[in-house]
Amino acid sequence: MHYRRITSLLLLLCFFAGPARPAWGAASLLPHHYGCTAENENYYLTDPPMVSYEIYELEERLLELGYPPGDVDGRFDQATDQAVRSFQRDHGLEVNGVVNRRFWQTLALGTDKTVTSRTPPPEGPVKIVIDLDRRTLTVYSQGGIYKEYPVAIGKKETPSPVGEWKIVHKSTNWGGGFGTRWLGLNVPWGIYGIHGTNKPWSIGREASHGCFRMYNRDVEEIYPWVTYGTPVIVKGKIQFFPGYQVRDLKTGATGPDVVNLQLKLKEEGLLWGPADGRFGALTALAVKYYQTLHGLPNDGIVEAKTRQALSL
Repeated sequence: MHYRRITSLLLLLCFFAGPARPAWGAASLLPHHYGCTAENENYYLTDPPMVSYEIYELEERLLELGYPPGDVDGRFDQATDQAVRSFQRDHGLEVNGVVNRRFWQTLALGTDKTVTSRTPPPEGPVKIVIDLDRRTLTVYSQGGIYKEYPVAIGKKETPSPVGEWKIVHKSTNWGGGFGTRWLGLNVPWGIYGIHGTNKPWSIGREASHGCFRMYNRDVEEIYPWVTYGTPVIVKGKIQFFPGYQVRDLKTGATGPDVVNLQLKLKEEGLLWGPADGRFGALTALAVKYYQTLHGLPNDGIVEAKTRQALSL
C-alpha cells in the first residue's frame, strides 16, 4: 500500500504540469482530478460522510443491482449505508456497512472475463490504438491487427485523453481499482494509463475517471508485450472538462486544447511531431507557418484570429 501511494505521488510529480484546473461548480459533490483515481480504501458511514469517486461508482453498481443508495452523488451517507447493509445481508457477508475488498469482489461476481487460452506474444514491437467510439484497445504488430480487447473509457465529465502518447511507466499488483497491472501514459495534465480493475462490469462503458480499464486477464496478457516507449494512439472526439474556458495558446501550454490544435496542424500538413498536448518548439513553428500562410501576425501565439482561422 505504501509503495503504491509513493508511486502515485511520483507519477503525479512527473505528469502533472499545465494550465490551472477549471473552476468546478459549487454544487459538484465529487472530488475532481485529472486522470485516474482508485483510493483502494474501506468505505463506511462517517460524520461528515466520506466523499469519493469510487463511492460514486459503488452507488451506481448498487442501484444497478436493485439496492437503491439514495442520490448517486459520491457521498457515503445513511441511504448508502442501508443499501450496503442490505447487499451484505442478501449475499452472506458480514452485515457491518463496510465496503472492503471482499465486498467489491462480491459486487463483481459473474461479470469478470472467463478463463481462456493465452495468445502467444507478437513478434517484434507493438503499437496500441484505443478507439473511444468503439471502446476497444487494438494491439498492432508488423503493420497489422494482432488482437483487440474491450475497454472502459472516461465519462463525459472526466474524459479520456485523445492524442498520441507513449508508455512511460509499468507496474504490477497495484490492486484495488487499478487491478493487477498498470501501464502509464505520458499525458502532461494528469495521471492516465491502461490498467486492470476491480469493477469488471464497467468494461465497454463510459465509466472511468479518464483511464482505460481492461479485464485483469487482458491487461496481464498485453503487459509483457508493451515496453517503455510503446506508442499508444487514442482516437475519438476531444472532450473538454466541464468548466473549460477557451484561452490563448503559446509555448509552454499543455492540455486537451493543445492536442486539438496539434491535430488541426497535422491535417494542414504543418506539424511533424506528435499530438502530445505539449506546446513546444515544433508546434510553435507550425503555428507560425500557418499564420504566415494566412496573413496573420506570425508570433506563434494562437489567439482569437488564429483560432477562428483554424476553426478551433
